[in-house]
Amino acid sequence: MRIGKDLDNRRLVIGGIAIIIVVVYIMRLFVLQILSDSYKMSADSNAFLRKVEFPARGAIYDRNGKLMVYNQHSYDILVVMNEQKGRLDTTEFCNTLGITRQAFEQRMADIKNPYKNPGYSRYTQQIFMTQLDEQEFSIFQEKLYRFPGFYVQRRSVRQYNYPYAAHVLGDVAEVSPSDIEEDEYYQPGDYIGKLGVERSYEKQLRGEKGLQIILRDAHGRLHGKYMNGAYDRKAVPGKDLTLSIDIKVQELGERLMEGKIGSIVAIEPATGEVLCMVSSPTYDPRIMVGRKRGKMHRLLAQNAWKPLLNRSIMGLYPPGSTFKTSQGLTFLSEGIITPSTPYPCAHGFNFKGLHVGCHGHAAPLPLVPALSTSCNGFFCWGLYHMINTNISKYGSVQNAMNKWRDYMVSMGFGYKLGIDLPGEKRGLIPNAQFYDKAYKGSWNGLTIISISIGQGEVLLTPLQIANLGATIANRGYYYVPHVVKKVQGEPLDTTFTRKHMSLAGRSAYEYVVQGMRASALGGTCHELSRYDFMACGKTGTAQNRGHDHSVFMGFAPMDNPKIAVAVYVENGGWGATYGVPIGGLIMEQYLKGELSPASEAKATSIQNRRIEYGTISR
Repeated sequence: MRIGKDLDNRRLVIGGIAIIIVVVYIMRLFVLQILSDSYKMSADSNAFLRKVEFPARGAIYDRNGKLMVYNQHSYDILVVMNEQKGRLDTTEFCNTLGITRQAFEQRMADIKNPYKNPGYSRYTQQIFMTQLDEQEFSIFQEKLYRFPGFYVQRRSVRQYNYPYAAHVLGDVAEVSPSDIEEDEYYQPGDYIGKLGVERSYEKQLRGEKGLQIILRDAHGRLHGKYMNGAYDRKAVPGKDLTLSIDIKVQELGERLMEGKIGSIVAIEPATGEVLCMVSSPTYDPRIMVGRKRGKMHRLLAQNAWKPLLNRSIMGLYPPGSTFKTSQGLTFLSEGIITPSTPYPCAHGFNFKGLHVGCHGHAAPLPLVPALSTSCNGFFCWGLYHMINTNISKYGSVQNAMNKWRDYMVSMGFGYKLGIDLPGEKRGLIPNAQFYDKAYKGSWNGLTIISISIGQGEVLLTPLQIANLGATIANRGYYYVPHVVKKVQGEPLDTTFTRKHMSLAGRSAYEYVVQGMRASALGGTCHELSRYDFMACGKTGTAQNRGHDHSVFMGFAPMDNPKIAVAVYVENGGWGATYGVPIGGLIMEQYLKGELSPASEAKATSIQNRRIEYGTISR
C-alpha cells in the first residue's frame, strides 16, 4: 500500500513538472510570436527596405529676390548591422572612404552605443558617414556592391552665395539627443537649424520627409516598390523665406565694421523690417558647411573675440547720449518741461557738490538745441526735476521713478522686443525696487542722475537703439523688428504687424525730430548735412573703462522715413568719429542704391581703419 501510494505521488510530481515545462514553452512561444517584434523586425528587414526621402530645405532670398542660401546634393552612407555577417573587406572599405581602420571601428561602436545612438536597432539603417560630395560618392558608388549591408542615400547640404549675414542666416548641423527628445520628427543623423533664421524658422524650412518601401529577396537584391508604392509617401519640400535684409546694405555694413567690435542695425520704420544686421567680428557662413562644420564651430567658439556672438541682439551696452531723445520725450509728455524751458549748463550739471561734465556750448538752452549740441546738463536737470521736485504730482520718489520706467518700457526698452532670431537679450531699465534694494531705500534723483544721459544702470541692445530711431521716425509707434519679410504660402505672423504705441505724445516726438534734424544741420551730427535726403541723427559717446564707445542713432528722410539706423563701435571714441559717418553711408546705400564716389572713398577709409583692442577676453 505504502509503495503504491509513493508511486502515485511520483507520477503526480512528474506530471506536474511536465505540465509546468509545457506551460513555460507555450508562454515563451506566445511572447516570441505575439508580444515580441524581434522576429517580425528581422522578417521585415529581410523583405523590405524602408528608404527615407529627405525633402529639399527651403531656399532663402534677400528682400530684392537675390538668392542667399540654397541646397546642393550630398550623400550619406548607411549601414544595416544585421547584414554585415563578417563579409566586409574592412581594409578596402576604409581605403575607399579615406578613413583609418581605427575611425571605422570607433564609428561602428558608436552606432551600437545606446547612449550615443538612442533607438539603435541592428535591423534598420543607421548613419555611418554623412555629407559626401559628388566626387567621394562616385568613388564609393563604384564599389558599393563589395560592401554588404551598406547603402547610400541622397541628402542636401546648405550653400551660401555671399560671405555675409552669418548671424542672421545661422547654419544647419546634425541633431543632438535633446533635439530628438523634443521633437519626434527627428532621427539620429537628421539635420536641424542651429542658429539664426535656420533655427527660428526650422519647421517651415525643413519640409516633410517621404518614404519608399522597397521589396528585396533573401540575398538582399531589390525588386521594386512594395504594392506598387501604395504605402509610399512623397517628401514635401520646405518653404522658401524672403528676408527683409538688403544684401548690398549688409555687405557695406560688414565692410565698414572690419577691424572693429560692435554692431550696425537698420530698420524700415513703416514695417519693422530689418534692412541690415551687422555684428562684428563676424565670419563667413560658407565655412560652416558639411563635415568641416564641427571643427570650424569649435574654432569660432574658442576665439577670444567671440565671432559667434550676435552683438546686435545679445550685446548689452550703455546707449550714451542717443538715450537723451527718450528723456526729452518723457519730460515733455509728463509736463516736466515745455519746448521752451531752458536749463543751465556750466560745462555740465552742477548741484549740491555733484558734477556731471559736458563739452562747451551756449547755455542756458531749451530742448531742441539741447539735443542738437547733446547737452548733458539739460537732461540731468530734467530727470532731477521729475524725480525730486514733483512729489505733489507722483506722491513719492518711487512713484516718479516707476512712471519714468513705464515710459522707457513703452519705447521698447527693458524687455525683449521679440525679433524672430534666437538669443535676444532684454537689456536693463531700472525701477524703484531696483534702487530700493541697491541703496536700502535711501536714494533720489541725484543718486541716479547718470541714467538721464544713457549711462549708469541703463543697458540696451543695438537693436533696441535702432528701434528707438524707428519709433521717433514714426512719431510714436513701432512694429516688432523682424528679419523675415515673407514665408512662402503663409501670412506674416501678426506679432510683426501690430503697432506698439509709446506713452509719449505725438507733439513731443515732433520736437525731438526737430532736435535731431538740427543736430544733422549744425550740431554733433553735422556730417549728415552733406546728404540731400534730410537725415536726422543723435550721437552718443558712451563712457567705458577704456576708450569711450562711439554711438549713433538716426533716420531719413525726416518727413517720409525709409530707414532708421543704429551704429555701435566699441572703444571708437566720439559718436561723430565712427557712428555718424557709418550711419550716413548706410542711409545713402539704402536710399540711393549705391554710394557716390566721395562716399565710396570714405567707406574705404573707414574700412581700412582698425581699432587697437589689445588682448581681451570677451
